[in-house]
Amino acid sequence: MERGITIAAVAASFGRDLDFDLARIQTLIEQARKAGAGLLVLPDAALGGYLPDLRNPSPEALPPALEPDHELIGKVAAAAAEMVVCVGYCELGEDGVSRYNSAVCVSGDGVLGRHRKVHLPRGEEQAYSPGNAFRAFDTPVGRIGMLIDYDKTFPESARSLALDGAGVLACLSAWPTNISNRAPRMSQDRQSRLFDLYDRSRAAENQVVLASANQTGALGGMRFLGQAKVVGPGGDILARTWAKAGLAVAEVFVEAEIAQARRVLDHLSERRPDTYLR
Repeated sequence: MERGITIAAVAASFGRDLDFDLARIQTLIEQARKAGAGLLVLPDAALGGYLPDLRNPSPEALPPALEPDHELIGKVAAAAAEMVVCVGYCELGEDGVSRYNSAVCVSGDGVLGRHRKVHLPRGEEQAYSPGNAFRAFDTPVGRIGMLIDYDKTFPESARSLALDGAGVLACLSAWPTNISNRAPRMSQDRQSRLFDLYDRSRAAENQVVLASANQTGALGGMRFLGQAKVVGPGGDILARTWAKAGLAVAEVFVEAEIAQARRVLDHLSERRPDTYLR
């Protein structure tokens, strides 16, 4: 009989102080462990913080770029121990110059998977180079795929991971309120509505489980939404934090719930790719 997996998605604030970020991550790992979590999804840029300005990102204000084998990633893995943890950071490219908005999935056994953000919104391309692939990977809690921020705006991103066998999508974000036309209340903000819409749609259209983490608070001119959540394969929100910092925690029987969602209508097997425009 399948054992349920407790999934925790984080809403929290992170900045440029790497020691502070690591300490906060270690605290969140302990909180998730007490909640029984087997999978913890942290926000994008949890190590080093996000960009303070998307309209004109200054080279002097970029987050610190870390090598893929940086000691901080090893410390997150050591803290994770038996847990699977996804965390975002600014990755230094192989050429020693390029930067990538990246995520790494770790446990006490080391690195389980990596992802470089493929879709860069306007402004971010001045700071980062794009990734070029979506690949799922096996973990002790099942097969997972990762998306970063704007990646989830594109249905093809999540669909690619679902077709590669991912039963859980880990979405790591530093998703802000609307930059050009900020609403007086966060619940009325256009980006707030889209953030929820994309989370639920990507889960429902692929009939997979989705764990969405996001930053909170503010950095420079950016104000982040929070709204961490765990979404079931029918698009139903199983747990959420709203705008506050905290953990959205839900126990999910991933294989059973996906099988139930696909019992009558199986979206992946009923696709007609030969009819779609490329």
